[in-house]
Amino acid sequence: MAKFIPYGKQSIDEEDIQAVVKTLRGDWITQGPTIAEFENAVAQKVGAKHAVAVATGTAALHCACFAAGVTAGDEIVTSPVTFAASGNCALFLGAVPKFVDVRPDTYCLDAKKLERAITPRTKAIIPVDFSGQPCDMDEINAIARKHNVTVIQDAAHSLGAVYKGRPVGSLAHMTIFSFHPVKHITTGEGGMIVTDDPLLAKKLFLFRTHGITNEDTGMVLATQAADNDNPFSKGANPAKRAAWYYEMQALGYNYRITDMQCALGLSQLKKLDRFVERRRAIARRYTDAFKSSPVLITPHQEPDRQSSWHLYMLCLRPEKLQKTRRQIFDELRALGIGVHVHYIPLHLQPYYQDHLGCKRGDFPESEKYYDTALTIPLFPAMTDEEVDLVISSVLNVVS
Repeated sequence: MAKFIPYGKQSIDEEDIQAVVKTLRGDWITQGPTIAEFENAVAQKVGAKHAVAVATGTAALHCACFAAGVTAGDEIVTSPVTFAASGNCALFLGAVPKFVDVRPDTYCLDAKKLERAITPRTKAIIPVDFSGQPCDMDEINAIARKHNVTVIQDAAHSLGAVYKGRPVGSLAHMTIFSFHPVKHITTGEGGMIVTDDPLLAKKLFLFRTHGITNEDTGMVLATQAADNDNPFSKGANPAKRAAWYYEMQALGYNYRITDMQCALGLSQLKKLDRFVERRRAIARRYTDAFKSSPVLITPHQEPDRQSSWHLYMLCLRPEKLQKTRRQIFDELRALGIGVHVHYIPLHLQPYYQDHLGCKRGDFPESEKYYDTALTIPLFPAMTDEEVDLVISSVLNVVS
């Protein structure tokens, strides 16, 4: 059996391990100072003023929708070519996800089709930076301003990417990142929302922790507590709470992340630039090797942005092949090449068809992409020999 090369994999070294061990030997393993340190480091890296670390990228999307004011009966707009969380985050709040088809070249949300999907019920646009290439953010932001809609950039794939000279994380009202092991850096599981808006940040922090706050400012019942056991100092402005007092001001969740995870994240963040550059180098090798193939389509890259290459997808030309995608997929897997398909469009999932009335034919570009796509391995720890093996295996199988 050939050694299996997965489509993605974490890169953990001794420095990462020792960072976690140091936290385990300290006083805090959760809700301690390392979380804020990690948040501040990511915010600085991506050019944002505030950052809120949470348990997963899915939690980050849920938090962002809450902060944007998404409630029952509202709508959000996103792309069908994405992981389930990009649409589910609206459903969690009783809202409805609406889809806009993707561009046929980048497979990102087509900004030219976006405005026709906006209605008076639209609360948020969630553009997905598919595979690591930023969406057409200038056009999307302009439409959002026109309709007074919040933009939540789903950058689960694009930490370290650049759009027109600006880092992803500084382009939208809120931007979410994922720290799953196959992503650019990992905390095991984890996510983060960054924003420049202090009011959004406050809502994000609140939602992360059951909707509970113990901050002195903003206590709703500060002046309503019983006089004989008032948890606030009389005459203080603002009222100073007793140490035991807290308030639940919203229906939030336990989406907290731990100091152990953030210690790993801090250590990983130091390597982000190196990880992204290695991903870009592998992507260049792939494109050089496959661009002349008559049966393969390599990913299109816009010249005004730099992808951070979470994924590298080839699209097949079925009319020129004597094999089906399934045959190619199975043959490559048998050779130890961990190919995958990202993603089955959301409108083709049974839940979305049963509950939202979606069906095949609704978004033809998304379906064309899905019907021909094949993700090949790409992660920083890949050796040059493994890259060569992927290239030769793909070319042999498709020929």
